Amino acid sequence: MEFSGLILILVFFLLLILNVPISFCIGISTAVAMLFSIDFIPATTTISQRMVGGLDSFALLAIPLFVLSGLLMGRGGVARKLIDCAMALIGMLPGGLALVNVMSCTLFGSISGSAVATTSAIGSFIIPEMEKKGYDRNFATAVTACASTTGMIIPPSNILIIYAIASGGVSVSALFVAGYLPGLLLASLLMIVCAGYAIKKGFPTEARLPLSFVVKKVVAAVPSLMLIFIIIGGILGGIFTATEAGAIAVFYSLILAVLVYKEVKVGELKEILLKAGEISAIVLLLIAASSAMSWMLSYENIPEIISKTLMTISENPLIILLIINLILIIVGAFMDMTPAVLIFTPIFLPVAESLGMSPLHFGIMMVLNLSIGLCSPPVGAVLFVGCSVGNTTIDKIIKPMVPLYIAMFIALMLVTYIPAISEFLPKAFGLY
Repeated sequence: MEFSGLILILVFFLLLILNVPISFCIGISTAVAMLFSIDFIPATTTISQRMVGGLDSFALLAIPLFVLSGLLMGRGGVARKLIDCAMALIGMLPGGLALVNVMSCTLFGSISGSAVATTSAIGSFIIPEMEKKGYDRNFATAVTACASTTGMIIPPSNILIIYAIASGGVSVSALFVAGYLPGLLLASLLMIVCAGYAIKKGFPTEARLPLSFVVKKVVAAVPSLMLIFIIIGGILGGIFTATEAGAIAVFYSLILAVLVYKEVKVGELKEILLKAGEISAIVLLLIAASSAMSWMLSYENIPEIISKTLMTISENPLIILLIINLILIIVGAFMDMTPAVLIFTPIFLPVAESLGMSPLHFGIMMVLNLSIGLCSPPVGAVLFVGCSVGNTTIDKIIKPMVPLYIAMFIALMLVTYIPAISEFLPKAFGLY
């Protein structure tokens, strides 16, 4: 590794420790490393070119569109209807409300594409209800935080779009379809933990609701759930691309929030649009800065150095994949998903491919892995939002989160070592 490579790493972590915003950590450390390059790279010109080039992708247009769609859905009264639907369907099972929590987070996350929005929207309704039924508030908050991460894997997911860019050409449509089985697997394992908790605590089951009431609640949620079928159905049917699906999602969400549910007033659209622009700007700045850093890492042969180091540790693919997962879990606990995907995909993807893992399979594994970091201290954004919504503190919810963490790790290991979980649906639909 050249001196400039060491400078890049040291400056990045120094700025991170000083609590500098992550996009500035990435951009400044890259620029400083370029200045110290032995080849005297013209830093200002090169970093500008790499940042602009990193945003020069048609697929990235989907990000602001899905962000706007998610905000419209979050404000459009969707959360309450999804909770009612889940309650009608599975509320009578052991741990009914906890299962409803997981199912509602999964459904809302797959519509909004945001774990933070899911935690806020679903948690504000379900956590007080669970407490009324005797559930510990800390456990209810922990369930909401962990279940909200399923929306990162089940499409539409912005992070899957970002991985498609970072990997250099994996189909966004294939990634979208590949996320379903891993996402449902994760949700199922979380539900098993919740049911076991309820049985252990002796919580009574809810009364079975009349069929007419169940049908009424399901029908009320159908307009919201239709967004999932419209997006995936359109992609699989070849009607539109994943990027065009973002525009369809915005149009549908607007109609639903303003005209059908009437939860969003026309005058509120300006605020929603500004918020969508703000979130999109933050994400795109991260992508631009991370693209420059990824180029600099490659220029210094750091991915190749790490690859050779990993291969010297063991020749067993199972061990190497476990090491990669452990590294990514640590990374996810300290870094947001977007820069983590952009920085570490070029580093670990070549290693995974040399072990026979497909880029599609690796992408799902990586996103599932980093999703755990969203609800892990010290940086997990979902964890902080969950504690705010649940009116509790991080130190109080760590203990009830342990069995949920175990369930998430089991899901990660199954996805890592069983390629069919990620690849079956894309191959079945001819997308991969």
